Order: sequence, then structure tokens, then C-alpha cells
Amino acid sequence: MKHQRKVSVIGLGYVGLPVAVAFGRQHQVIGFDINQQRIEELTQGIDNTLEVTAEELAATSITFTNSIEQLQQADFHIVAVPTPINEARQPDLRPMLAASKTVGKALKKGDIVVFESTVYPGATEEDCVPILEAESGLTCGVDFTVGYSPERINPGDKEHTFTKITKIVSGQDAATLDIVASVYESVVTAGVYRASSIKVAEAAKVIENTQRDLNIALMNELSLIFQKMNIDTLDVLEAAGTKWNFLPFRPGLVGGHCIGVDPYYLTHKAELIGHHPQVILAGRKINDDMGKVIVQNALKKMINDGINVATAKVAILGLTFKENCPDLRNSKVIDIIQELRSFGIEPLVHDPMAAKAEALHEYQVELADDSQLVDIDLMIVAVAHKEYCQWGVADYQQRLSPNAHVFDVKGIIDREAFQQTNFSLSRI
Repeated sequence: MKHQRKVSVIGLGYVGLPVAVAFGRQHQVIGFDINQQRIEELTQGIDNTLEVTAEELAATSITFTNSIEQLQQADFHIVAVPTPINEARQPDLRPMLAASKTVGKALKKGDIVVFESTVYPGATEEDCVPILEAESGLTCGVDFTVGYSPERINPGDKEHTFTKITKIVSGQDAATLDIVASVYESVVTAGVYRASSIKVAEAAKVIENTQRDLNIALMNELSLIFQKMNIDTLDVLEAAGTKWNFLPFRPGLVGGHCIGVDPYYLTHKAELIGHHPQVILAGRKINDDMGKVIVQNALKKMINDGINVATAKVAILGLTFKENCPDLRNSKVIDIIQELRSFGIEPLVHDPMAAKAEALHEYQVELADDSQLVDIDLMIVAVAHKEYCQWGVADYQQRLSPNAHVFDVKGIIDREAFQQTNFSLSRI
């Protein structure tokens, strides 16, 4: 069934922009963002998240704006703003509530508002709807309705894109669900899955990443055990992976806007309803501590090799939360940096994907140029950017001091080739 809705997308970041582009290939779309610089860049065909190319932007009909008046031209509003956590690891709904306030000002009778942001079950109806009603003067369920369709965007992934991932959809009533489903079906070639309620859709999203978080936590705990046994964890996983149903998770840093954040939304809600989640929080504790573990193991290795830690020159390769992506949100590499600083070490940090201004603003990290990576005593490979994966042993040799140590967090270095050098290599 072809829909007749005029779509707006509120929030044009890693999630919202690909959504707007998908709809903008077919019809005129209102793309709303409060960041004026972002609006200007997109109008010029520039996407600094690298999720969408200039050619893809040029092939769409999107009106980029921060005007509520233009937002009023739409009758199907998709909210795709970040839902981070604060320093106390509690859900920070401020962007979502602010977006609800903005949309509320633009609401008309007959409009539908669909939230894509990751939340705990109940947030759409309990936290956002009252704001929509207060700002619009309208009544939800009578004058307008809401739905929830959780985002599944994977930044930097050019294979599993918005239109190629099955879309969970939900609505507060059957009629709304039909419309929400038809709107998304018009662009999502992978099809939609109709959840039985908004809360079910919210819960489905939040446990997708909680499951991944716990599986990685198990791998991280195994790595802690195997390190004490002097066993290489990746060797163990390769061997175990020959069994047909062994899941291919690996140890490492767990950051980003999803896996390292979503479990806290679920545990927050669980605490509110009187249940203290033990397994989920235990997994989070293990994953949150990995930055410290990496540094402590690397420094122990240096001390055992007779390297003076106090005067050592340390470099970190990678700052973004994942490979081949400029996204710095909730990067756990900062945990490595802060742990090194606690030992009085100010590391050089290099990242070919990250924006220098953003790194300085978000983390007070001044990114180093490649020319500064010389005579390094300890090099920590934190992010598997394509550039680093293409380095051979010689590329490392020219940047290291004699008898230097390399800690390969991501397991991307040719270990056998490294064993033919004077340098030592360890893995997580």
C-alpha cells in the first residue's frame, strides 16, 4: 500500500540522515536539525559523518532546515536524536525530550510521530507523549498518534544499511501501525516486522545490544583468565570457532552510542520497577574496566622488558569508537588515555578518521600527526582502521624505538612476522 504521508526527520546525525536520504529519493522530505552548521554543510552536499556521499545527497529531495514553520509542512515525523548516558551512567533523555518539544510545536491534527531513538520500555508513551500534548495543545490518541521504530544503523557499515535491515515497527493502535508500516515499507526493501506494542518494540531494541554486550563481556573475562595462564585468547577463540555453533565474539573495548550505552537504559528501568539486574551490570562492569586492564598489562610488560615507564614515549593508534568511522561518541579509547595519564604518561594519539576539533572538544585530546610517531616505546593499537590494517612490520619498525612493545588490542598485526624483529607484541 502506497502511503500519502509527508515525512520529516528530526535529528540528522548518523541515524537520521540515512533515513532522510532513503525517503528523499522518493518524495520531498523535511530534514530538521538544531545545529545550523550541520544544516549548512548538508545543504552544500557535505556529510562529515561519512554515512552519505555528496552524490547520494544530490539525488534526494530534502529541505534541510531548523525552522519549526517548515516542520509543520510534514504530517509524519520521525525522531532520530541521540539518547546517551550521563557521567553517572544514567539515561540522558534531554535530546529526545527537547525534540519532543520541537515536534509538539509543529503538530497538527492527524499527524503521527514515530521515535527511533533507543530508550527503555515505556519512554515513548510515558516521557514523550506528555510533552507532545503540552506543546501542541492536542490529545494523543484523539488528535495525533505515536509509534516507535527502533533504529538499527551501524555507523561505517556500507553493507547493512537502513534499507537493507528488517525494520521493527509499532503503533499505539492498529490504524497507526498500518500507516507506520506502509511508510517504512515504501523504502525498506528488507521489509518490516510489526511488534505487538510500542513497549515490545522499545524492549526489543534495548536487548539487541545488551545481548552483544554480555557476549563480549564473557570474552573479556575469558581474556583476563587466559592472560594469567599465559594463553593467547585469540588463539583459543580460533580453535573453539571450528565448532559449528560457537559464536564469533571477541574481547575488546565496548564503546559507541549503542552497545556501551543501551544496557544502562534497561538496568535503569529495571531498578525503577524494583528489580536489581545482576548479570547485565556484571557484564557492564567487566567491559567498562577493559581500558584500565589494557594499560596495566602493557605497562607490566614494559617493566618486565626493562623499559623505564616514567620516561617512555607512548602512542595510541585510533580514537573513534570503531574502525573506519569518524564517530567519537562514547569511545572507550579515552579510558586507555586516562589510565595512562594516571601513571603520569601523556600519550600521543593518532587517528586518520577523527576530526581534530571534535577530539579536542569532546575529550581534550590533541590528535597527533603521523610525523610525530617516532621513537615510540609503547604503541597501543586500539582501533582497527583500514590504514593500520594495511601496515606491515616495516611500517611499525620505522615508528618504534629499539626493543619497543606493541599492544595489539584488535589483533590485526601479523604476529609471526613480528616475532622476527626485536620488538615484543602482546594481544588482549
